[in-house]
Amino acid sequence: MKNHNLWRTLSNRWLYLAGTLVISGVFGTALYLQYVLHQDPCPLCMVQRFIFIAMLVLFAIATLHNPKRGGSKVYGALITLLAVGGMSTASRHIWLQNLPKDQVPACGPGLEYMLGNFPMSEVWQELMQGSGECAAKGWTFLSLGIPQWSLLLYVLLGAWAVMIALRKPI
Repeated sequence: MKNHNLWRTLSNRWLYLAGTLVISGVFGTALYLQYVLHQDPCPLCMVQRFIFIAMLVLFAIATLHNPKRGGSKVYGALITLLAVGGMSTASRHIWLQNLPKDQVPACGPGLEYMLGNFPMSEVWQELMQGSGECAAKGWTFLSLGIPQWSLLLYVLLGAWAVMIALRKPI
């Protein structure tokens, strides 16, 4: 009963701030993995980072804006759409990591090379398809890898945004 009362008494601003802080922690972890543990992100990891950043921006704007019911529905819809995109990207990443070695696609050119030499539509298509480097399993925590954690976080953050949007006004 007390938890339900807490949920009802908190303003949306605090709930959006919680989403902002969670994604900030996720992004901080990604930077730690890249720059301290030298785990370079693959193309699908870069797409997932972009989606997390877009979600972070929306959660942060919603924190500052502190919208009423209609605005919360708009933020909820936008964040949920991004979360669904993240879920599909993370699912593709998990699928690539579980392919038999002989079915893993070849590694493509690096992102910097593609950005300098390919049209943006082709760069985006290559990023979304993933490559052989996306099949490599790197860092794990509690036996889950980066794409599995990302998938879980996209589900939770999308659900969080929906819960905020559907809650009754104070």
